Amino acid sequence: MPVRLDQVPALAPRPARPRGWLWLGVLPLLLLLAGTAFLFGTQAWRQQPVSFWGLALGLPLLVWCLLGFARVLLYFGQQQVADGWDKAREEDLINKVRRGRRVQQVLAVSLHTALQEPGGWPAAQRDALLSGTSALVAQPSVPGGAALRQSRLSGDTDEGPEHLLLRVLTQVLADLAQPLTQLPDDTPLGLLLEVESGLAQNLLQRVWRQAWSESGIRQSTVPVEGGGLKALDQWLDHRIGDQALLLVVAFQFMPQQPEGTAEAMVGLLLGNRLTQSTLPSIACLHRPEQERQPTADALLHAARQSLDWVPLDAPSIKQTWRVAVDAQRDADVSSVMAAVPLPAKYSEGVCNLDTLLGHPGKASPWLAIAAATQSIQCGAGPQFIFSGGSCVDTGLWSTVVTPVPSLSK
Repeated sequence: MPVRLDQVPALAPRPARPRGWLWLGVLPLLLLLAGTAFLFGTQAWRQQPVSFWGLALGLPLLVWCLLGFARVLLYFGQQQVADGWDKAREEDLINKVRRGRRVQQVLAVSLHTALQEPGGWPAAQRDALLSGTSALVAQPSVPGGAALRQSRLSGDTDEGPEHLLLRVLTQVLADLAQPLTQLPDDTPLGLLLEVESGLAQNLLQRVWRQAWSESGIRQSTVPVEGGGLKALDQWLDHRIGDQALLLVVAFQFMPQQPEGTAEAMVGLLLGNRLTQSTLPSIACLHRPEQERQPTADALLHAARQSLDWVPLDAPSIKQTWRVAVDAQRDADVSSVMAAVPLPAKYSEGVCNLDTLLGHPGKASPWLAIAAATQSIQCGAGPQFIFSGGSCVDTGLWSTVVTPVPSLSK
Protein backbone atom coordinates (compact mmCIF):
# COMPACT_ATOMS: atom_id res chain seq x y z
CA MET A 1 0.00 0.00 0.00
CA PRO A 2 1.24 3.55 -0.62
CA VAL A 3 3.09 5.30 2.16
CA ARG A 4 0.99 8.38 2.97
CA LEU A 5 2.96 10.96 4.90
CA ASP A 6 0.05 13.38 4.64
CA GLN A 7 -1.98 11.05 6.86
CA VAL A 8 0.41 11.43 9.78
CA PRO A 9 -1.56 13.26 12.52
CA ALA A 10 -0.70 16.85 13.33
CA LEU A 11 1.34 17.84 16.36
CA ALA A 12 -0.61 17.95 19.60
CA PRO A 13 -1.98 21.36 20.61
CA ARG A 14 0.02 22.84 23.45
CA PRO A 15 -1.78 24.08 26.60
CA ALA A 16 -1.69 27.78 27.41
CA ARG A 17 0.68 28.70 30.21
CA PRO A 18 -0.91 29.99 33.44
CA ARG A 19 -1.10 33.78 33.28
CA GLY A 20 0.59 35.24 36.34
CA TRP A 21 -1.12 38.62 36.16
CA LEU A 22 -4.51 36.94 36.15
CA TRP A 23 -3.72 34.89 39.24
CA LEU A 24 -2.29 37.93 41.02
CA GLY A 25 -5.55 39.69 40.31
CA VAL A 26 -7.61 36.80 41.66
CA LEU A 27 -5.95 36.85 45.07
CA PRO A 28 -7.09 40.37 46.18
CA LEU A 29 -10.53 39.62 44.80
CA LEU A 30 -10.78 36.51 46.99
CA LEU A 31 -9.51 38.47 49.99
CA LEU A 32 -12.08 41.21 49.39
CA LEU A 33 -14.93 38.74 49.04
CA ALA A 34 -13.88 36.84 52.16
CA GLY A 35 -13.41 40.04 54.18
CA THR A 36 -16.83 41.34 53.13
CA ALA A 37 -18.46 38.05 54.09
CA PHE A 38 -16.89 38.09 57.51
CA LEU A 39 -17.75 41.77 58.14
CA PHE A 40 -21.40 40.95 57.63
CA GLY A 41 -21.06 37.81 59.66
CA THR A 42 -22.22 37.21 63.26
CA GLN A 43 -21.31 39.43 66.20
CA ALA A 44 -19.39 36.57 67.82
CA TRP A 45 -16.90 36.51 64.93
CA ARG A 46 -16.26 40.22 65.13
CA GLN A 47 -15.52 39.92 68.87
CA GLN A 48 -12.64 37.50 68.12
CA PRO A 49 -10.27 39.57 65.94
CA VAL A 50 -7.51 36.96 65.77
CA SER A 51 -9.82 34.23 64.54
CA PHE A 52 -11.72 36.74 62.46
CA TRP A 53 -8.72 38.01 60.49
CA GLY A 54 -7.12 34.58 60.38
CA LEU A 55 -10.12 33.21 58.57
CA ALA A 56 -10.74 36.39 56.57
CA LEU A 57 -7.22 36.35 55.18
CA GLY A 58 -5.99 32.76 55.58
CA LEU A 59 -8.94 30.94 54.01
CA PRO A 60 -8.93 32.83 50.68
CA LEU A 61 -5.13 32.56 50.57
CA LEU A 62 -5.39 28.81 51.10
CA VAL A 63 -8.07 28.52 48.41
CA TRP A 64 -5.92 30.62 46.07
CA CYS A 65 -2.90 28.38 46.68
CA LEU A 66 -4.91 25.21 46.10
CA LEU A 67 -6.42 26.56 42.90
CA GLY A 68 -3.00 27.71 41.70
CA PHE A 69 -1.45 24.33 42.50
CA ALA A 70 -4.27 22.54 40.63
CA ARG A 71 -3.78 24.85 37.64
CA VAL A 72 -0.05 24.12 37.55
CA LEU A 73 -0.69 20.38 37.81
CA LEU A 74 -3.19 20.60 34.98
CA TYR A 75 -0.71 22.53 32.85
CA PHE A 76 2.11 20.04 33.32
CA GLY A 77 -0.29 17.11 32.85
CA GLN A 78 -1.45 18.52 29.52
CA GLN A 79 2.19 19.09 28.55
CA GLN A 80 3.04 15.46 29.26
CA VAL A 81 0.06 14.25 27.24
CA ALA A 82 1.11 16.47 24.34
CA ASP A 83 4.73 15.29 24.63
CA GLY A 84 3.57 11.66 24.53
CA TRP A 85 1.43 12.32 21.47
CA ASP A 86 4.25 14.13 19.66
CA LYS A 87 6.74 11.35 20.50
CA ALA A 88 4.38 8.68 19.17
CA ARG A 89 3.75 10.83 16.09
CA GLU A 90 7.48 11.25 15.50
CA GLU A 91 8.06 7.50 15.77
CA ASP A 92 5.21 6.86 13.34
CA LEU A 93 6.61 9.44 10.92
CA ILE A 94 10.12 7.97 11.15
CA ASN A 95 8.77 4.46 10.51
CA LYS A 96 6.78 5.64 7.49
CA VAL A 97 9.76 7.52 6.06
CA ARG A 98 11.96 4.47 6.54
CA ARG A 99 9.35 2.30 4.85
CA GLY A 100 8.98 4.80 2.03
CA ARG A 101 12.72 4.89 1.46
CA ARG A 102 13.13 1.16 1.00
CA VAL A 103 15.18 0.29 -2.06
CA GLN A 104 15.51 -2.59 -4.48
CA GLN A 105 18.85 -3.50 -5.98
CA VAL A 106 18.92 -3.94 -9.74
CA LEU A 107 21.14 -7.01 -10.16
CA ALA A 108 20.63 -7.80 -13.84
CA VAL A 109 18.83 -6.21 -16.78
CA SER A 110 17.91 -7.26 -20.29
CA LEU A 111 16.07 -5.07 -22.79
CA HIS A 112 14.99 -5.81 -26.35
CA THR A 113 13.12 -3.38 -28.58
CA ALA A 114 13.01 -2.65 -32.30
CA LEU A 115 16.31 -0.78 -31.85
CA GLN A 116 18.11 -3.92 -30.62
CA GLU A 117 19.57 -5.84 -33.54
CA PRO A 118 19.84 -9.64 -33.20
CA GLY A 119 23.22 -10.36 -31.63
CA GLY A 120 23.92 -6.63 -31.29
CA TRP A 121 25.37 -4.85 -28.28
CA PRO A 122 22.94 -3.36 -25.76
CA ALA A 123 24.97 -0.14 -25.89
CA ALA A 124 23.86 0.46 -29.47
CA GLN A 125 20.21 0.29 -28.45
CA ARG A 126 20.82 2.58 -25.48
CA ASP A 127 22.67 5.13 -27.62
CA ALA A 128 19.87 5.04 -30.19
CA LEU A 129 17.27 5.78 -27.51
CA LEU A 130 19.29 8.60 -25.99
CA SER A 131 19.95 10.17 -29.36
CA GLY A 132 16.24 10.18 -30.23
CA THR A 133 16.29 7.51 -32.94
CA SER A 134 12.72 6.54 -33.78
CA ALA A 135 11.68 2.99 -34.64
CA LEU A 136 7.96 3.83 -34.87
CA VAL A 137 7.29 3.46 -38.59
CA ALA A 138 4.47 2.31 -40.84
CA GLN A 139 4.80 -1.42 -41.43
CA PRO A 140 2.46 -4.42 -41.77
CA SER A 141 1.87 -6.28 -38.53
CA VAL A 142 1.39 -9.52 -40.50
CA PRO A 143 2.58 -10.43 -43.99
CA GLY A 144 0.25 -8.90 -46.53
CA GLY A 145 -1.57 -6.83 -43.88
CA ALA A 146 -2.21 -3.11 -43.83
CA ALA A 147 0.67 -0.83 -42.89
CA LEU A 148 0.35 0.49 -39.34
CA ARG A 149 2.64 2.74 -37.32
CA GLN A 150 4.36 0.46 -34.84
CA SER A 151 7.76 -0.80 -33.77
CA ARG A 152 8.51 -4.49 -33.86
CA LEU A 153 11.26 -6.67 -32.47
CA SER A 154 14.08 -7.12 -34.95
CA GLY A 155 14.41 -10.52 -36.59
CA ASP A 156 15.27 -12.29 -39.81
CA THR A 157 12.85 -11.84 -42.68
CA ASP A 158 12.03 -15.56 -42.74
CA GLU A 159 11.74 -15.86 -38.95
CA GLY A 160 8.24 -16.81 -37.81
CA PRO A 161 6.56 -15.16 -34.80
CA GLU A 162 6.95 -18.18 -32.53
CA HIS A 163 10.63 -18.58 -33.33
CA LEU A 164 11.26 -14.84 -32.88
CA LEU A 165 9.52 -14.78 -29.53
CA LEU A 166 11.39 -17.87 -28.36
CA ARG A 167 14.75 -16.48 -29.45
CA VAL A 168 14.33 -13.13 -27.70
CA LEU A 169 12.79 -14.64 -24.57
CA THR A 170 15.60 -17.18 -24.35
CA GLN A 171 18.15 -14.37 -24.59
CA VAL A 172 16.41 -12.36 -21.85
CA LEU A 173 16.30 -15.34 -19.48
CA ALA A 174 19.93 -16.16 -20.27
CA ASP A 175 20.94 -12.60 -19.29
CA LEU A 176 19.08 -12.98 -16.00
CA ALA A 177 20.37 -16.50 -15.38
CA GLN A 178 24.01 -15.46 -15.45
CA PRO A 179 24.12 -13.80 -12.01
CA LEU A 180 21.86 -16.50 -10.56
CA THR A 181 24.62 -19.08 -11.09
CA GLN A 182 26.45 -17.46 -8.16
CA LEU A 183 23.55 -18.18 -5.77
CA PRO A 184 22.52 -21.47 -4.12
CA ASP A 185 19.87 -23.58 -5.81
CA ASP A 186 17.49 -23.08 -2.90
CA THR A 187 17.46 -19.29 -3.24
CA PRO A 188 13.79 -18.34 -3.54
CA LEU A 189 12.66 -16.38 -6.59
CA GLY A 190 9.49 -14.37 -6.87
CA LEU A 191 8.38 -14.30 -10.51
CA LEU A 192 6.41 -11.39 -11.91
CA LEU A 193 5.44 -12.34 -15.46
CA GLU A 194 3.51 -9.73 -17.45
CA VAL A 195 2.49 -10.64 -20.98
CA GLU A 196 0.43 -8.76 -23.55
CA SER A 197 0.03 -10.50 -26.89
CA GLY A 198 -2.49 -11.45 -29.53
CA LEU A 199 -0.99 -14.93 -29.81
CA ALA A 200 -2.86 -17.94 -28.48
CA GLN A 201 -2.40 -18.65 -24.79
CA ASN A 202 -1.26 -22.24 -25.33
CA LEU A 203 1.43 -21.05 -27.75
CA LEU A 204 2.69 -18.48 -25.26
CA GLN A 205 2.82 -21.09 -22.51
CA ARG A 206 4.72 -23.49 -24.74
CA VAL A 207 7.28 -20.83 -25.68
CA TRP A 208 7.70 -19.84 -22.03
CA ARG A 209 8.28 -23.40 -20.85
CA GLN A 210 10.83 -24.03 -23.58
CA ALA A 211 12.69 -20.77 -22.95
CA TRP A 212 12.75 -21.44 -19.22
CA SER A 213 14.07 -24.97 -19.64
CA GLU A 214 16.86 -23.66 -21.88
CA SER A 215 17.77 -20.80 -19.54
CA GLY A 216 19.54 -22.99 -17.00
CA ILE A 217 17.95 -21.21 -14.04
CA ARG A 218 18.10 -23.72 -11.19
CA GLN A 219 16.12 -21.78 -8.59
CA SER A 220 12.42 -22.47 -8.20
CA THR A 221 9.97 -19.62 -8.62
CA VAL A 222 6.79 -18.51 -6.87
CA PRO A 223 4.34 -16.26 -8.76
CA VAL A 224 3.99 -12.71 -7.46
CA GLU A 225 0.48 -11.32 -7.15
CA GLY A 226 -0.47 -8.07 -8.81
CA GLY A 227 1.19 -6.35 -11.71
CA GLY A 228 3.12 -3.29 -12.72
CA LEU A 229 4.67 -0.97 -10.19
CA LYS A 230 1.92 -1.79 -7.69
CA ALA A 231 3.50 -5.22 -7.36
CA LEU A 232 6.87 -3.59 -6.69
CA ASP A 233 5.27 -1.25 -4.13
CA GLN A 234 3.70 -4.22 -2.32
CA TRP A 235 6.99 -6.13 -2.42
CA LEU A 236 8.74 -3.22 -0.70
CA ASP A 237 6.01 -3.16 1.94
CA HIS A 238 5.74 -6.83 2.77
CA ARG A 239 8.81 -8.69 1.52
CA ILE A 240 11.72 -6.34 2.02
CA GLY A 241 13.15 -8.65 4.69
CA ASP A 242 12.85 -11.82 2.59
CA GLN A 243 15.81 -13.73 1.23
CA ALA A 244 13.90 -13.99 -2.07
CA LEU A 245 14.88 -12.14 -5.24
CA LEU A 246 12.29 -10.65 -7.57
CA LEU A 247 12.48 -11.76 -11.19
CA VAL A 248 10.49 -9.56 -13.58
CA VAL A 249 9.82 -10.61 -17.17
CA ALA A 250 7.46 -8.39 -19.15
CA PHE A 251 6.80 -8.21 -22.84
CA GLN A 252 4.38 -7.04 -25.46
CA PHE A 253 4.47 -9.07 -28.67
CA MET A 254 2.12 -8.92 -31.62
CA PRO A 255 -0.65 -7.01 -29.77
CA GLN A 256 -4.22 -7.35 -30.99
CA GLN A 257 -4.43 -3.61 -31.78
CA PRO A 258 -0.94 -2.86 -33.14
CA GLU A 259 -1.45 0.77 -34.21
CA GLY A 260 0.91 3.02 -32.25
CA THR A 261 2.32 0.17 -30.15
CA ALA A 262 5.79 -1.14 -29.44
CA GLU A 263 6.94 -4.72 -29.25
CA ALA A 264 9.34 -4.95 -26.34
CA MET A 265 10.71 -7.52 -23.94
CA VAL A 266 12.24 -6.67 -20.59
CA GLY A 267 13.92 -8.73 -17.90
CA LEU A 268 14.96 -7.46 -14.48
CA LEU A 269 16.47 -9.23 -11.48
CA LEU A 270 15.88 -7.31 -8.26
CA GLY A 271 17.24 -7.96 -4.79
CA ASN A 272 16.41 -6.73 -1.30
CA ARG A 273 19.16 -4.43 -0.09
CA LEU A 274 18.70 -5.57 3.50
CA THR A 275 19.27 -9.26 2.77
CA GLN A 276 21.19 -9.58 -0.50
CA SER A 277 24.95 -9.06 -0.42
CA THR A 278 26.31 -11.74 -2.75
CA LEU A 279 25.60 -10.15 -6.14
CA PRO A 280 26.87 -6.68 -7.06
CA SER A 281 24.23 -4.05 -7.69
CA ILE A 282 23.95 -2.21 -11.00
CA ALA A 283 21.61 0.50 -9.77
CA CYS A 284 19.12 1.31 -7.01
CA LEU A 285 15.40 1.26 -7.77
CA HIS A 286 13.52 3.44 -5.31
CA ARG A 287 9.90 3.24 -4.25
CA PRO A 288 7.58 4.40 -7.05
CA GLU A 289 4.85 6.92 -6.29
CA GLN A 290 1.52 7.00 -8.12
CA GLU A 291 -0.60 10.11 -8.52
CA ARG A 292 -3.88 9.96 -6.60
CA GLN A 293 -5.88 11.85 -9.23
CA PRO A 294 -5.26 12.48 -12.93
CA THR A 295 -4.34 16.13 -12.37
CA ALA A 296 -1.19 18.19 -12.68
CA ASP A 297 -1.16 18.96 -8.94
CA ALA A 298 -1.46 15.28 -8.00
CA LEU A 299 1.29 14.36 -10.44
CA LEU A 300 3.50 17.12 -9.05
CA HIS A 301 2.98 15.79 -5.53
CA ALA A 302 3.88 12.26 -6.66
CA ALA A 303 7.00 13.47 -8.47
CA ARG A 304 8.24 15.41 -5.46
CA GLN A 305 7.46 12.53 -3.11
CA SER A 306 9.36 10.05 -5.27
CA LEU A 307 12.39 12.36 -5.14
CA ASP A 308 12.02 12.65 -1.38
CA TRP A 309 12.08 8.87 -1.01
CA VAL A 310 15.67 8.81 -2.32
CA PRO A 311 16.20 11.61 -0.98
CA LEU A 312 17.45 13.60 -3.95
CA ASP A 313 17.31 17.15 -5.24
CA ALA A 314 15.73 17.57 -8.66
CA PRO A 315 18.82 19.26 -10.20
CA SER A 316 20.70 15.99 -9.64
CA ILE A 317 18.51 14.20 -12.22
CA LYS A 318 20.44 13.65 -15.44
CA GLN A 319 17.77 11.97 -17.57
CA THR A 320 13.97 11.96 -17.69
CA TRP A 321 12.08 9.06 -19.29
CA ARG A 322 8.46 9.08 -20.40
CA VAL A 323 6.52 5.98 -21.34
CA ALA A 324 2.83 5.09 -21.71
CA VAL A 325 1.80 8.71 -21.12
CA ASP A 326 -1.47 9.48 -22.90
CA ALA A 327 -1.45 12.54 -25.16
CA GLN A 328 -4.10 14.14 -22.95
CA ARG A 329 -1.59 14.20 -20.09
CA ASP A 330 1.25 15.80 -22.04
CA ALA A 331 0.45 19.25 -20.64
CA ASP A 332 0.37 17.90 -17.07
CA VAL A 333 3.72 16.15 -17.45
CA SER A 334 5.31 19.20 -19.05
CA SER A 335 4.08 21.49 -16.27
CA VAL A 336 5.38 19.12 -13.60
CA MET A 337 8.78 18.85 -15.29
CA ALA A 338 8.99 22.65 -15.30
CA ALA A 339 7.83 22.98 -11.68
CA VAL A 340 10.11 20.37 -10.08
CA PRO A 341 12.22 21.09 -12.28
CA LEU A 342 13.38 18.13 -14.37
CA PRO A 343 15.17 17.86 -17.72
CA ALA A 344 12.45 18.72 -20.23
CA LYS A 345 14.08 18.69 -23.69
CA TYR A 346 15.92 16.10 -25.73
CA SER A 347 18.97 18.32 -25.71
CA GLU A 348 18.71 18.57 -21.91
CA GLY A 349 18.19 14.87 -21.21
CA VAL A 350 14.65 13.65 -21.81
CA CYS A 351 13.57 10.54 -23.72
CA ASN A 352 9.96 10.00 -24.78
CA LEU A 353 9.71 6.27 -25.42
CA ASP A 354 6.15 6.62 -26.74
CA THR A 355 7.44 8.83 -29.54
CA LEU A 356 10.43 6.64 -30.35
CA LEU A 357 8.92 3.17 -29.98
CA GLY A 358 5.17 3.42 -29.39
CA HIS A 359 3.10 2.22 -26.43
CA PRO A 360 4.74 -0.87 -24.85
CA GLY A 361 1.63 -2.04 -22.95
CA LYS A 362 2.27 -3.95 -19.73
CA ALA A 363 6.01 -3.74 -20.31
CA SER A 364 5.91 0.08 -20.07
CA PRO A 365 7.34 0.78 -16.59
CA TRP A 366 9.84 -2.05 -16.78
CA LEU A 367 11.09 -0.89 -20.19
CA ALA A 368 11.83 2.58 -18.79
CA ILE A 369 13.49 1.14 -15.68
CA ALA A 370 15.65 -1.13 -17.83
CA ALA A 371 16.66 1.73 -20.14
CA ALA A 372 17.45 3.98 -17.17
CA THR A 373 19.52 1.21 -15.57
CA GLN A 374 21.53 0.67 -18.74
CA SER A 375 22.23 4.40 -18.86
CA ILE A 376 23.53 4.24 -15.29
CA GLN A 377 25.73 1.29 -16.24
CA CYS A 378 27.52 3.63 -18.62
CA GLY A 379 28.20 6.19 -15.92
CA ALA A 380 25.10 8.36 -16.12
CA GLY A 381 23.66 9.96 -13.01
CA PRO A 382 20.21 9.59 -11.40
CA GLN A 383 17.27 8.91 -13.70
CA PHE A 384 13.62 9.94 -13.35
CA ILE A 385 10.68 8.10 -14.95
CA PHE A 386 7.09 9.06 -15.72
CA SER A 387 5.21 5.89 -16.63
CA GLY A 388 1.64 4.79 -17.22
CA GLY A 389 0.13 1.37 -17.78
CA SER A 390 -1.65 -0.58 -20.46
CA CYS A 391 -4.89 1.39 -19.82
CA VAL A 392 -5.21 5.06 -20.68
CA ASP A 393 -6.92 5.95 -17.38
CA THR A 394 -4.19 4.33 -15.26
CA GLY A 395 -2.65 6.87 -12.90
CA LEU A 396 0.88 7.92 -13.81
CA TRP A 397 3.80 6.77 -11.69
CA SER A 398 6.96 8.64 -10.76
CA THR A 399 10.07 6.53 -10.19
CA VAL A 400 13.72 7.29 -9.49
CA VAL A 401 16.65 5.05 -10.40
CA THR A 402 20.05 6.02 -9.01
CA PRO A 403 23.62 4.73 -9.20
CA VAL A 404 24.85 2.49 -6.41
CA PRO A 405 26.24 4.64 -3.57
CA SER A 406 30.00 4.61 -3.33
CA LEU A 407 31.45 2.78 -0.32
CA SER A 408 33.72 5.76 0.27
CA LYS A 409 30.77 8.06 1.00
